[in-house]
Amino acid sequence: MFVSAHGSAHEFHSLNNFEDPLADKNKTTIYDVAAKAGVSRQTVSRVLNNRQDVADETRSRVKKIMVEMSYHPSAIAQSLSRQKSFLFGVVISGLKYIGPSRTLNGITNKAQELGYGLLLKEIESADNVQPVFQWFDSHQVDGIIWAVSEIGDNRSWLIDLLPKINIPIIFLTMGNRENVNFVSVDNYLGAKMATEHLVSLGKKNIGHISGPLEWWEARQRKLGWQDALIAAGFDPKEEHCREGNWSSASGEQAIFQLFDSYPQMDAVFVGNDQMAQSALRVALKRGLKIPEDLAVIGFDNLLESAYLYPSLSTIFQDLQLSGALAVQKMAEMIQARLENKSMQLTPTIIKPILVVRESTVRNT
Repeated sequence: MFVSAHGSAHEFHSLNNFEDPLADKNKTTIYDVAAKAGVSRQTVSRVLNNRQDVADETRSRVKKIMVEMSYHPSAIAQSLSRQKSFLFGVVISGLKYIGPSRTLNGITNKAQELGYGLLLKEIESADNVQPVFQWFDSHQVDGIIWAVSEIGDNRSWLIDLLPKINIPIIFLTMGNRENVNFVSVDNYLGAKMATEHLVSLGKKNIGHISGPLEWWEARQRKLGWQDALIAAGFDPKEEHCREGNWSSASGEQAIFQLFDSYPQMDAVFVGNDQMAQSALRVALKRGLKIPEDLAVIGFDNLLESAYLYPSLSTIFQDLQLSGALAVQKMAEMIQARLENKSMQLTPTIIKPILVVRESTVRNT
């Protein structure tokens, strides 16, 4: 992780040729390069920062001497001179769940690729977010990626606080909002795709096990299931749906409840793979043939879903891509800001993919 730089805009300018105080005293410095090249230290600094006000011959000579003398400017010095800390703040919660863990993996890999360090802040509640932003501001992060899932009203602070935040910020997994930059998988579309797949197989009584409905993703998936059934001429009822909490245990409980309240059910769309795996196991224990008696489809595409028997059909949401795109967009926002260019706030929506396996279509 890169060390973040502290100081005002004036200090950024005055420390343009700052040398890392922890550096080896025998190590080549910017002064050594300047002396051998016969130029000022300011000229070497201009070469380092790709300034245009340096003659080509001088630039080439300075770069050659840097190589000869094995000169490597410190990360601190470069961050000060460029007015960038090369540090992102990441706010996240729920790392015990698969989704946030995958998202963080995508963020980490892309940040490393682009040369950024990460300052991670895991929170349990978004009741008071102002101290979080103050903490990031004190560490002079270049931007913030808000990767906390939208649960209940935990983003109600956006209206009042967001306009006051002077740090670029990108949100992950949220509904459409004006003047907000975000990256999100289309949960609604994924649910429709899953349900339409079941309808295409001739299934007529399609139940749903949702995630916790205080989660925005769970509500979107339930809505996609409902709308797909209505479009196909069916009448989804509340007793055709049971709410889980993303866990395997809740999936088992919910499928038992559906068997009682919806005995004619011949297919079920489940809000995530963990709950779907439990539903599949319970159905098999009851002696049901999969997928003839009951077709099952999940949402996530966990690695183990391909190796169940029967293997689990699912919706693949690329959360690693979601995290990576957030980092890429953030880097572009920061660069535009440094160049005093305006950048349009446009949402990035990732289309999910239907993965068909044996739990809905038996291999012949």
